[in-house]
Amino acid sequence: MKKIIFTFLLLITAHVTFAQNMQISIGYYDKKVYYTDAYSEILVRINITNSGTETLYFKLADIHEFSLDFIALDTKNRNMEHSSQWLRNINSNTKVYFRDISLEPGETYSFIENVKDFLACDTAGVYVLSCAFFPSLRHKSDLSDAHILSNRIMLEIKPSLGPASLGMLPISETNLDILQAQAISPDQVITYMLNARQKSFWEQFFLYLDMEELIQKNPTKAKQYKAESEMGRMRLIEDFKQQLRQEKIEQNIVMLPSDFKIERTTYTDTEAEVRVIEWFAYNGFKEKKRYTYYLSSRDGIWTVYDYVVENLGTE
Repeated sequence: MKKIIFTFLLLITAHVTFAQNMQISIGYYDKKVYYTDAYSEILVRINITNSGTETLYFKLADIHEFSLDFIALDTKNRNMEHSSQWLRNINSNTKVYFRDISLEPGETYSFIENVKDFLACDTAGVYVLSCAFFPSLRHKSDLSDAHILSNRIMLEIKPSLGPASLGMLPISETNLDILQAQAISPDQVITYMLNARQKSFWEQFFLYLDMEELIQKNPTKAKQYKAESEMGRMRLIEDFKQQLRQEKIEQNIVMLPSDFKIERTTYTDTEAEVRVIEWFAYNGFKEKKRYTYYLSSRDGIWTVYDYVVENLGTE
């Protein structure tokens, strides 16, 4: 009986030591506007710091769901549900591999996680987000295993700007003074752009096009653009837009699709590739093409800087 009590006291002492010497803090990796849309990642940096005077040891599972969890509470103090991916991982019967990590006093171990890998994030609203870290791994799906809680940060998730909502362009051609690019995902950018082209709303169509890059990829325009002053370049951009409206140049990008479907979207923090199947209606048949749009991100805004077209025949 004494041995059992002694072991129990050792476990309590170990957890108290962790709680005193291990500090968990979280912060946004690239703070931006977050949406319920699946492509809108919520990247958070987790920092584990040894604030004590002795070496700190802990385990970190290769499947991070066994080492940490996120908790998001809404304004009514209700927990956000976990994602389907989290449920699959935490309830799997696979063997959990882990690394033993040591931190010297004052050292910090950091890594980045996508909150959407842990939480559903499919309901728009304002939440308080925190992280629970399990130094000796978790063995249950609840929070009953020994863990340390991080600081709390505010998380606002906005409704999805998916194809249905993007089909309703925000302004008309007669009210362009409030037209401003938004921090939406790469596939949403392409959906917005193609919807604008279908309605012949040219300024909206140009909104997410990197005109400078497109001009410099045009053999007949690039040399002239580089030789111009800043004012001259602005005039060239306006001339370029006018020629696009009249379909005199870059005819592939301004072709009017009767329908389109996002086929695949891949992206990193700064580069994206969106593949789209587009159909073009003619008398008695439809032409089918695959467009691959290349986008880059600057200050959270994605713009198209290049594209390629593949002919897929007729239907």
